[in-house]
Amino acid sequence: MFYLIWLLMNRIDRISAILIQLQSRGVVKAADIAERFNISLRTVYRDVKTLEEAGIPLIGEAGVGYSIMDGYRLPPVMFTREEATAFLTAEKFVEKLTDTSTTAHHKSAMYKVRAILKTAEKDLLENMDGNIEVFKGHRQLNIPDNDHIQTILNCIAQKKIITITYFAQHSQENTKRDIEPVGIFYLESFWHLIAFCRLRDDYRDFRIDRIRQLQVSDKTFTYQHPTLKAYIAQTAKEKHLETVVIKIEKEIYGHINQQKYYSGFVSEKEIDGLIEMTFLTTSLEGFSRWYMMFGDQAEIMEPDSLKERVRSIAEIITQKTNTLFSC
Repeated sequence: MFYLIWLLMNRIDRISAILIQLQSRGVVKAADIAERFNISLRTVYRDVKTLEEAGIPLIGEAGVGYSIMDGYRLPPVMFTREEATAFLTAEKFVEKLTDTSTTAHHKSAMYKVRAILKTAEKDLLENMDGNIEVFKGHRQLNIPDNDHIQTILNCIAQKKIITITYFAQHSQENTKRDIEPVGIFYLESFWHLIAFCRLRDDYRDFRIDRIRQLQVSDKTFTYQHPTLKAYIAQTAKEKHLETVVIKIEKEIYGHINQQKYYSGFVSEKEIDGLIEMTFLTTSLEGFSRWYMMFGDQAEIMEPDSLKERVRSIAEIITQKTNTLFSC
């Protein structure tokens, strides 16, 4: 009986979460819902039908996905304590790792979030505020706050051409370029902009802190550039990056959490009590030697060539160690 009640509550929670997901985006694919909740497509279809029977005006198109009819919105749901503290943690990161405009916009959004929280949740954030902090690293302390991130994001959304004065590290010179922005990402303490450079007639990676001046043009571009994710995937393929997947025990995670970014970290997820981590690396040799620092609490899932290299290094170490102790 209790098991049946648990199953029912679990399904209600999932259906509520699916509704929130549908409200958060224009179109949501059934496959995306299935992947998020680790359920079958048949279960997704059943849950969506439940929402429709409850009066939610859903629009479904084969091969496209589900969307909610324009104008229909439910009031915000209550946040859990964990979700509330996650907002606070994100706020700390935004304050330290983005520019002034982004921080200001995020603060404005957080005021709106806090406004709909229950009193207990508001008190929780007030009490926790002094217990979470993010510190800039030594390299980040020297990054000039040129306040370009929000302007760039707006230009990406509106397909606006940007004129920038960029300091090129290799030539130690400022160059003026017209660019078509594609996307931004954060890597190893710096924000980067991927854009099509009209001067070079090719895509380029611009470090945002090296953009000395930025001016938004009245002109727009019509060419459909690849998404940032697609561009990075194609670049990785062209550079012959190797995909590495490993599983590590949670006990060691804290010791390598920062180091992972220097080894081509891409993503991670928890599976059966272990952390599965995916990397893209240009050097299996370098990765194998980094892996061996914590290899006793980890397992290589792929590629086999990495397993062989780690095994080979381990054998050499064993031979040398045996020789040392036999002397």
